[in-house]
Amino acid sequence: MTGITTLAAVVNAVVYAFLGIIVFALSFVVIDRLTPYALWKEIIEDHNVALAIVVAAMSLGICVIIAAAIHG
Repeated sequence: MTGITTLAAVVNAVVYAFLGIIVFALSFVVIDRLTPYALWKEIIEDHNVALAIVVAAMSLGICVIIAAAIHG
């Protein structure tokens, strides 16, 4: 790879990473609003481990979907 091609690949990777993070954050906010309780309050203040595991699984699932959509 030449220098310009490498630079373009790095810029593309950074742009897609930021897009993925933005889409993930938006989807997390939507899911947080759809639940009947505050996710962070339940996890942090009430120490709800089961909810933390469900949110972690949901986050990983959303990330896999976003990565597949970006990768094509």
